Order: sequence, then C-alpha cells, then structure tokens
Amino acid sequence: MKKLDWYILRKLLTTFFFAIFLFAVIAIVVDVSEKTDDFVKSQLGFTRIITQYYFGFIPHIIALLFPLFVFIAVIFFTSKMAGNAEIIAILASGTSYSRWLRPYWVGGIFLGLLLWLANQYVVPKANVIRGNFEARYIDANSSYDALLQKGSTLYFRVDSFTYAGIYMYDTLNKRGGPLFVYTLKDQKATYNMRADQILWDTAQKKWKLEGILERKIEPMREKVEQALNRHIAYDFRPQDLVRDKYTKDKLTTPQLIRQIRIEELRGSEGLNALKVERYRRDATAVTVLLLTLIGGIVAGRKVRGGSGVHLALGFVMAALFIITDRFSTVFTTKGNLHPMVAAWIPNFVFVWVIVYLYRKAPK
Repeated sequence: MKKLDWYILRKLLTTFFFAIFLFAVIAIVVDVSEKTDDFVKSQLGFTRIITQYYFGFIPHIIALLFPLFVFIAVIFFTSKMAGNAEIIAILASGTSYSRWLRPYWVGGIFLGLLLWLANQYVVPKANVIRGNFEARYIDANSSYDALLQKGSTLYFRVDSFTYAGIYMYDTLNKRGGPLFVYTLKDQKATYNMRADQILWDTAQKKWKLEGILERKIEPMREKVEQALNRHIAYDFRPQDLVRDKYTKDKLTTPQLIRQIRIEELRGSEGLNALKVERYRRDATAVTVLLLTLIGGIVAGRKVRGGSGVHLALGFVMAALFIITDRFSTVFTTKGNLHPMVAAWIPNFVFVWVIVYLYRKAPK
C-alpha cells in the first residue's frame, strides 16, 4: 500500500461513512415523524424507545442500503477525481489501470467483510429488537400479534417416521392442545398418542404433557396406557413453533442453518425462502465488492456533465441489479430455481458487466 492507495482508500471510506451517517439521520427523522402517535400511545420514555426500537431499526436500515451507498460513494468521489484530472495524471505517470484499481479492491473487500459479519450476527439480532417492538406497540393487526392472541394449529414432522399436530398453540404462553403424535412403519401406524395439553417447562427444558392416552399397535394386539402427565424431550422447542414470516430475518446464520434442517425434517413448505436468505447473506458481501469496482470504472472516465452523468448511470445499474435480484427470488420461491443460484445470479451477471466495462475503459 503506497500513498496513492491510502489517498483513494481514505476518500472511499470517508465518503461512504459520511453518506451512510447522513442517511441514517434522515431515516430516523422520517421514521419518528411517521410513528410519533404510536410512540405516544406506547407510553414509553425516550430512553426505552431508543433501546427497544432504534437500536434495532438503525442496523436494519443501514444494512438494507449498504451496497447502494457504497456504490454512490465510489461514484461520487471518483467522479470528482476524474473531473479534477487526477486520474489522468495518475495513469500518465506510468501507473497501470489495474494498479490504479487496487485500492478499490481493498476498500470493496473491507466493506464487504464488514457487511458480511453484520448480516451473519448483528442485523438478525437488531431485527429481533425492531420486530418485537413493532409487533407489540405499532402493528396491532400483524400476523404475529394475531398468533399471540388467538393461537394457531400446527402440523409438522418430528423425525423421519413420527408426525405431530398441536391445536391452538399459543406462542406467548408456550402451551397448546390437544396434541396428537403418531409413528408410521411400512406405511402402517405403530404408535399413537393423544394429550389434552402440551406446555413448555422452562425449569426442566422439556415439554410437559397432561391427560395422556397412549396406544402401541403391534401385529396381533394393541396396548393402551393412560397417564396424568409426563415430561418428554422432543426435538423441537417453542421458538421452532413460531409461524412468523419474518423469522428468517431474526435468526443469526447458525440459527438459520439449524432452522433449515428442522424444516427439511418436517417436510415444510416454503423452504426456498429460508435457503435464499442463507445464501444471500454471503452473496451480498460480494455484491459490495462488485459495485465498488463498477463504480470506480464507470466514474473514472472524465465526461461532459461530470458527476451528474456518472450518478445517473450508477442509478440505472443499481436498478438493473435490484430487478435481477427480485426476479431470481421469485423464480426460486414460486418455481424450481435452486436457492443458491437465485442468490448469486445478480453477482454472476455483474461480473460480466465488470469485464465489459474494464475492456472498454480508456487506459
């Protein structure tokens, strides 16, 4: 890393962090103006609103637009450099075009890793804070709130041969019932169990069943047993029974991987949405690097119109990227496109865009 690299890298980082800070302030102001009435109705103090809502809202909104602001920051400061003939001077001094792009590589990798770490652990925890606050104080008619108050009926697979169902499960009190469980072997029922109620015992970390009627079916006989209550360590926990469409956004990556395995075992529908989220957390980090290189190459050419032309072209490319991403997501959630392919298609497309722009760039 030489003075030239540090010069460009410093411009990249300072422009980006200033832009993202300014945007975060604007986003908070707009959000406060929209939710003022809800905050007043919640009867929470200023400190609790900050800690219970904005500690989750700020990381969420920053991560959402992180790649776009990296792109805008790169185009902005590189266009200024091109307008001041700095890039012409750099290339005229004998510096090769690929060597000039080295700090863009370094900056893109650094910011990409930063977003990658945030997407794996920080943003999901922030979404838990934000989602819980909105479900309780803002979105009174959300599916999450309805689930808490009215309960829901769940059907799922416990293991390869055992299936279960819980009627009217309440996620708030972690109880429901009646419960039924049955086991199949060679397409025949070998075990059947009914319980009037199932609830989570926080002390023993097991499920407590009450009013149990158990049937063990053998080829020539049937054994029936009754019990008032029993503790059973099933391979599912209360958080696994929550049916919230935003759950995938609230899980850290290790938790998301575990959730995917559980849903695969259950034979649940909608698995592709979970898998796309899993792969997209990795793909978005690479997107930051690609957009950094595209921004540098596009804005590095001095054109009539200056930064305005570069920004307009940048927004067009960003729009194309978002459209490609949305289409690939629809094809995997509604069709048969593999989730990994869907998550990485935009990056594959823009790699070729980079190759084309690099070859056409004046060197």
